[in-house]
Amino acid sequence: MMRKLSLLFLLMTQLFVVLSCSNDAAVSTSVDEGEVVIESGTYVETYSDTDFEAVDWTDDTHSKSADPNFDEVFEDEAVKRLDIVITEERWQSMLDDMTSLYGAFGGSGGPGGGGLAEVDEDPIFVPGDVMYNGKEWYRVGVRFKGNSSLQSSWSSGILKLSFKLDFDEFEDQYPQIDNQRFYGFKKLSLKNNYNDKSMLREKVATDIFRDAGIASSHAAFYTVYVDHGDGPQYFGVYTLVEEVDDTVIDTQFSDNDGNLYKPDGTGASFAEGTFTEDVFVKKTNEDEADFSDIQSVFTALHATNRTTDPETWRANLESVFDTDTFLKYLAVNTVIQNWDTYGRMTHNYYLYNNPDTEKLSWIPWDNNEALQNGNREGSLALDFSDLNHTQWPLIGYLYEDATYRAQYDAYVLEVVDNAFNVSTMQSKYAVYSALVEPYANLEVSGFSFLSSSADFQAAISQLNSHVSARATAVNNYLND
Repeated sequence: MMRKLSLLFLLMTQLFVVLSCSNDAAVSTSVDEGEVVIESGTYVETYSDTDFEAVDWTDDTHSKSADPNFDEVFEDEAVKRLDIVITEERWQSMLDDMTSLYGAFGGSGGPGGGGLAEVDEDPIFVPGDVMYNGKEWYRVGVRFKGNSSLQSSWSSGILKLSFKLDFDEFEDQYPQIDNQRFYGFKKLSLKNNYNDKSMLREKVATDIFRDAGIASSHAAFYTVYVDHGDGPQYFGVYTLVEEVDDTVIDTQFSDNDGNLYKPDGTGASFAEGTFTEDVFVKKTNEDEADFSDIQSVFTALHATNRTTDPETWRANLESVFDTDTFLKYLAVNTVIQNWDTYGRMTHNYYLYNNPDTEKLSWIPWDNNEALQNGNREGSLALDFSDLNHTQWPLIGYLYEDATYRAQYDAYVLEVVDNAFNVSTMQSKYAVYSALVEPYANLEVSGFSFLSSSADFQAAISQLNSHVSARATAVNNYLND
């Protein structure tokens, strides 16, 4: 499919965009030797009067009409290659933006130094091209992504940073790419496997959640090359992750019209009296200022009949919150050990109001810190003896209830018997590590979290030991 845009229309469109984005900056345009140049302050764009042609565009690969092709994009037993091409100027603007947010590259963090900074602003998107399997995707929105992992990587002087790709982010500026998709996907995350020398944990954790019957992102291994003016440069092994607000709710639920929230902040603990709307960030239906579904969970959870009439309390809670999914998630998450999640941190999950049930359902997110022994503040004990139950009531109050505790215990046993079975997991680790190791060994200083090639195999050995240790821990917990 060939798409062209006239020079005049392109000029008018871009001039409108620049004027819309700048209230007082001087804007100038010129046409010289077949090019349109638009300048506004530090913003400069140059367009050829022949424009570009989306020559690789097909319905299956680029169109919104295509169903998501999971077999192509998230193939399990493969390491695929993705190239990102960004102009030198745009790449520099990304780096400059990171400096303004987090301080100098390789510095101590934050514009003023002194450790990790509190930053509420996402890094900027710029247009880039994505190359895969001999095809090109055009003017894709590319930005750095992450929270503490992004800042820590940047401050450590490691340029292997996570990326977010949005394939039609710039469709207003480039109508040729209207509703552009990557094999049916609008948005994808490229995770840099921060703090994971095995480079497997993000992928494996999502496998386990889905194998246990929990809605969760797909993930796959990719090598990433970035060309920002000097040719393709190897950035290392990444994990490509499906975005929840793109295809997870579209394919793992029967209806994607419900409210989707990505909580982050104090109220995301669900502790009594902590609800605020700004914590429950809407990812769908953003223009509707109705948070009654979240408030209903707070009300039911903290009802005074929790201990005096537990049967009624459970019925009321289950009418607005999918307790079964949460307890199954909790069993998986606690068995595999995953410290950077609810119970320790007030983020890294989504809530989806499933239109079929009209209940909020739990969806896990961001698993690079999973599948390891206690880290930083440590993972939760299987009996939550190390948990402040009132601070984390979705765990504490449910575990204190005998009915829910029995349900949780049953799921704990089911996890180690099936999705996190020792022989199954060790076989998976063997297959995945054999795939990834050759590419991990190609990573170079400044683009890797490995200090030597021995780090990778040591991390794989730790994964194998970990799954055995967790089977023992579960047996001890259930027979105590």
